[in-house]
Amino acid sequence: MKHLLAALAACLSLLAPAQSAHSAEPVKTLRYAFRIAETGFDPPRLSDIYSRSITAHIFETLYAFDPLARPTRLMPLIAAGEPEISADFKTFTIKVKPGIYFADDPAFKGKKREVTAADFVYSIKRFADPATNAQAWTSYEDQDITGLGEARNKALKTKQPFSYDTEIAGVRALDRYTLQIKTNGPRPRLIESIFAGNDLYGAVAREVVEFYGDKIMEHPVGTGPFMLKEWRRSSQMVFERNPDYRERHYEAQPAPGDKEAEAIYAKFKGRRIPMVDRVVIDVIVENQPRWLAFLNNEHDFIERVPEEFITQAAPGGKLAPNLAKRGMHAVFTLAPDMTLTCFNLEDPVIGGMTPDKIALRRAISLAFDVRKEIKSARRGQGVPAQAPIVPNTSGYDPAFKSEMSDYDPARAKALLDMYGYVDKDGDGWRDLPDGSPLILTRNTEPNSLSRAIDELWEKALRNVGIRLRVKIQQWPENLKAAQAGNFQMWPVGSTAASSDGQEAMQRLYGPASGTQNLPRFKDARFDAMYDRMQAMPDGPERDALFREAKRIAVTYMPYKVHAHRILTDIEQPWMSGFRRPLFWQDFWQFVDIDPGRSRSHP
Repeated sequence: MKHLLAALAACLSLLAPAQSAHSAEPVKTLRYAFRIAETGFDPPRLSDIYSRSITAHIFETLYAFDPLARPTRLMPLIAAGEPEISADFKTFTIKVKPGIYFADDPAFKGKKREVTAADFVYSIKRFADPATNAQAWTSYEDQDITGLGEARNKALKTKQPFSYDTEIAGVRALDRYTLQIKTNGPRPRLIESIFAGNDLYGAVAREVVEFYGDKIMEHPVGTGPFMLKEWRRSSQMVFERNPDYRERHYEAQPAPGDKEAEAIYAKFKGRRIPMVDRVVIDVIVENQPRWLAFLNNEHDFIERVPEEFITQAAPGGKLAPNLAKRGMHAVFTLAPDMTLTCFNLEDPVIGGMTPDKIALRRAISLAFDVRKEIKSARRGQGVPAQAPIVPNTSGYDPAFKSEMSDYDPARAKALLDMYGYVDKDGDGWRDLPDGSPLILTRNTEPNSLSRAIDELWEKALRNVGIRLRVKIQQWPENLKAAQAGNFQMWPVGSTAASSDGQEAMQRLYGPASGTQNLPRFKDARFDAMYDRMQAMPDGPERDALFREAKRIAVTYMPYKVHAHRILTDIEQPWMSGFRRPLFWQDFWQFVDIDPGRSRSHP
């Protein structure tokens, strides 16, 4: 019912008057749909990619990724230029560009509010404040910023409110427009790690947080090109161009020979951005109505064509002739992501680090056929993953091969037999070594792809004598359960936010347990290796540690890593400029809509 209501809302919105706030020209409205509901819009509290793809257009941080460059490159956004970095990679000084303002909001009491270095100091401190339960705190903790972790630990220990007014040596505003970050050890990748993602690390104004209090998740206010105007939870979100957004123009540096990027740049070079006035996002969980909404011209593009429709949309990796005839354009991307099954290592059945528990998880992994999942459920839209490191990042080696992708039910059965997971009561199902029933529960979502993969899991485990129960909940409920450690198995996706592969290794880093590290994996050797890698420059020595880290991940199996997805996005003929972001979430400002050609616009 929910997706039908969302589709109806999308249709009704087409009847609204289309008049630009800036002129008599038709409003350029970008419409598309999410497959999973958002959770909110306060950056420190977010971990899901859907909410973060919203905040990326509302907030801005100091640097941004070039929208077209591959390999990627950073360029100043709010920063006035390149950072000044000390030779030992321990001191970073960044100038904030004057004359950039937050969007108008009642919290500012009618005054224009300029963003300053102090806003970045405050925003960083919010991630350290235990009260925010910041899901990306580990990203800051990894940088070992002088005094920041100590301030957080003091608040945790004393149970007193975090002191935002106490100066922290490593996070200072030297003057109105100068931010200085100091770290205890070398951090060669600090700028990209915490100052190049609008979705999480953009500037937040203290007045706004204090004005809205507990309602801050509903009131995002940033310096970005768009503002939230309407929000019907898990149904529809409406955004409008920030009327006070500064004059900013489309700039990029396509790689020589990258014809797709060069064509986009030739069309948009120097254009003022954003080019669209309004963005409407419907939440349509079921794939069929989402696909039909696109085909019926209710949406301007479809982000990630649903797997069951990929043979209709792009057979053989090419746009279908009937869609090409309609003037549509397809974008194919091997995403810097991975799909995983998380195992809760604190669960009494599937968790633990003893040989019998490790053997159980490895047997479960061997029992499941990833290639069948890719071929049947994902319709060929992926490649088997060998470790929890994703394409287009450091540490990823396409030649690396591990047990992670192996399908070997005979070996799975042998492992189970060896460690006492046998049928003790004669009912045809394996039991735990102590004789109690071996029953696993897989948390999952109510959509067709999840159902298809659930069926593959049930058949695979039944084949080796293990019973599986499926617990169906909406994604936000499953996330809450995972963060609380109240699950056994849960499938998730993980997308890189930078080109550094170590970011993905947070998912196994002990101090990140309960946030990025959902399995709560703890291994002293892995943690020591992780800490050492933070201070190392890229090179052969760091690559060797990546290989060792991948072997640890495969050995203990806190995750079953399934696939790196191939994502197919399709634009309607009246939309142009879309190129799937790799390590960032914002793209609305880089696309255009021609309302004169659109059959979905008045």
